[in-house]
Amino acid sequence: MKGVLLAGGTGSRLHPLTLVTNKHLLPVHDRPMIHYPIETLRGMGIREVLVILGGRSIGDIVELLADGRDHGLDLTYRYQRGALGIAHAIGLARDFVGSDPFCVVLGDNILVGEPLEPVARAFAEGPWGGGTLLTRVPDPQRFGVAELDADGRVIGFEEKPAHPKSDSIPIGVYFLRPDAFSVIDRLVPSGRGELEITDLLNHYIANGGLFTRHYDGAWHDAGTIDSLLEASVLVARRSGGPAEPPR
Repeated sequence: MKGVLLAGGTGSRLHPLTLVTNKHLLPVHDRPMIHYPIETLRGMGIREVLVILGGRSIGDIVELLADGRDHGLDLTYRYQRGALGIAHAIGLARDFVGSDPFCVVLGDNILVGEPLEPVARAFAEGPWGGGTLLTRVPDPQRFGVAELDADGRVIGFEEKPAHPKSDSIPIGVYFLRPDAFSVIDRLVPSGRGELEITDLLNHYIANGGLFTRHYDGAWHDAGTIDSLLEASVLVARRSGGPAEPPR
């Protein structure tokens, strides 16, 4: 399995912190944010990773990560022009992926706890076409939201709905196979002008090809001012640091 790390976007929800730098360089506890998704991919046993860059200070990210040797990885880089959506960014990985299954991790997602190598192996060895990890959150309207049937099976995804149909969301970890690129080629931009990851995931529901697991570790996105602080507290608590932010 190969890995794709998405580190594009403008970081507008983190202004003014991101007016002069890329959000993935901001600190989460004692490390730059981008180190966490790097470790998530490495923890799956993945060694070849494509980093999709965009926004400001992309040269600083390359300087920070270099060839990936310090993380036990072989890194390749590609540039995304503009904030065109997660599915669009995934489409840029076509040549890198080749014929291999792959895992996409969003650069502002912080995962702590549950090992994901067994999950990645289950997807790679199974019949599914695409998949994701689910968790429950108090504010699902900020995310893509999973609609569940009476048995708890996913029957649809909706991007940032005003009235969420559940409190379960797909976190920023997606498992895919190369045929995802032909699906992306047929997607239509949403009202936000982006190719949405929820539309890509919905493709796999109709034929039973969607792989889902509930993530039992601690998860946080770090894409807003408040969630950046909360992610730092989460990591500090898990590493034995202060349980609450300093006053």
